[in-house]
Amino acid sequence: MHKLADGDGMSRHSGGTATPGDPATWDDTATWDDTMQLMPSAHLDSFARDNLPSADQWPELLYDLPELAYPAQLNAATALLDRALAASGADRPCLLAPDGTSWTYAEVVARTAQVAHVLTDDLGVVPGNRVLLRGPNNPWLVVSWLAALQAGAVVVSTMSLLRAGELAVVGEISAAQFAICDSRFVADLEAAALPGLVTVTYGGDTPDDLTARAADKPTTYDAVPTSADDVALLAFTSGTTGRPKATMHLHRDLLATCDTFGAYVLKAVPGDIFTGTPPLAFTYGLGATVLFPLAVGAGSLLVEKASPDELAGHIAAHEVSVLFTAPTAYRALAALPDPAQLASLRRCVSAGETLPKVVFDAFQAATGLQIIDGIGSTEMLHIFIASADDTIRPGATGLAVPGYIAAVLDDDGNEVAAGELGRLAVKGPTGCRYLADDRQATYVQQGWNMTGDTYTRDTDGYFWYQARSDDMIISSGYNIAGPEVEAALLGHPDVLECGVVGLPDAERNMLVTAYVVLSEGIVGDDVKAKELQDHAKATIAPYKYPRRIEFVDQLPRTNTGKLQRFRLRTADADADAGADAGAPDASAERA
Repeated sequence: MHKLADGDGMSRHSGGTATPGDPATWDDTATWDDTMQLMPSAHLDSFARDNLPSADQWPELLYDLPELAYPAQLNAATALLDRALAASGADRPCLLAPDGTSWTYAEVVARTAQVAHVLTDDLGVVPGNRVLLRGPNNPWLVVSWLAALQAGAVVVSTMSLLRAGELAVVGEISAAQFAICDSRFVADLEAAALPGLVTVTYGGDTPDDLTARAADKPTTYDAVPTSADDVALLAFTSGTTGRPKATMHLHRDLLATCDTFGAYVLKAVPGDIFTGTPPLAFTYGLGATVLFPLAVGAGSLLVEKASPDELAGHIAAHEVSVLFTAPTAYRALAALPDPAQLASLRRCVSAGETLPKVVFDAFQAATGLQIIDGIGSTEMLHIFIASADDTIRPGATGLAVPGYIAAVLDDDGNEVAAGELGRLAVKGPTGCRYLADDRQATYVQQGWNMTGDTYTRDTDGYFWYQARSDDMIISSGYNIAGPEVEAALLGHPDVLECGVVGLPDAERNMLVTAYVVLSEGIVGDDVKAKELQDHAKATIAPYKYPRRIEFVDQLPRTNTGKLQRFRLRTADADADAGADAGAPDASAERA
């Protein structure tokens, strides 16, 4: 049992006899115990709490570090901004952009307050409402994220690459009522036709644009006194079955990742400038662009999109010191003709897919820097195994981050011997809570979070990645569900059947590869492959499209008709799938 910090002033119970958000119902004897009972909620809209998994389905949570003794009444956005102001002061740059935008912490606090007023005063947002965010990484998106939390809302972040059908699923699962959307990306959100959704755009020049609405609002805002146990964020997985899962993260979870990986491994300082390529909608990107910089009062350079050459230019121009990206980008950066562009870097973090030792070595040779490899998950919010500096062992993912414990288990839940293959299992201050999803029982087993990865652990406690345990394709740092790509291709009238898998690729780690059976009389050639790729890009987020298409006569299936994806992954997949060995090569691979 873990005692809350002195002066927390809230009793920990299910809230059945308490008025949500009423401090009169709280006392100073609060404890976090093993019953998973929750402190009273400040949410007037109880959707998020109502859809949390039952207590017996939660993973075991660990709060052994003194930093994790958070107040019972906690608004994560305010806590982060307060930390930053204490560490850096109001005049230090906070949010920057390549176009020259540079907002100080004082300006970010003021704009956050103004946007929060728009949400509550103009739109009628009440605590617990879901606010969907849509846009690429830029200062207004971050301010909107902070403002939604200060208003007591639950943030639902989405990538600007998602199409209408994908947004419709996210909207259905989250029951989002409000949206803040970059004006350049509103068309697909409107096409998703989410029932009753109230949308405000930013970046436009109309009188009802968020920037215009916010301009006349007060620059101070009394943040909703949310509970540390209130849901702050719904983050969506890519979904191995094609239907994503909404992971639920509490206000204290957002601080916990700063006080574990951020404090003990990353070790950022106020003078740092962060940048990275992962979108804020990915929890990896959220940590890189918002949580970790604000936790120490550092600056964050928000890049909407950048090639490796452009990214290097931004790093040089803004003297970026902390970089978050995927192994694919590090490989390209290592090959730049002028590595001096990266001279300002001091911390480089890689996650999203395994970091090949050859990439680690090449980047170190080019820059003198060791990449901090790590594994995290949307379910766990951020990185839970990693190593830095003298503890790095090239090729290994690393050690359990302080605050977390990890093990390699067999199918019966027993820890395997050092060097033996098994399932990675993790516990810590964060953990999986799916929103009303039966798959909770698959991810959480016997109190452990089962990540779906196959690992070994050596006698020194280092964890070594072997493979994914499911059908997820991890390509260039993105998680891509094969069945979702299959569904997109099957929407084309010429596609009879298809199977999508990830095949090993030196550049992207895995290459999204589609085996397609065409309708009778349709010719499979490069022209048809390009047509199918374009169809996929128009149906789902473009990064998910199959970069290689193989036309085959039939797909390998079981006697019951189930697709055997493992046979598609083998070297002789063409033969197994029934392709005509005498036919010309009809595959198509495009960047």
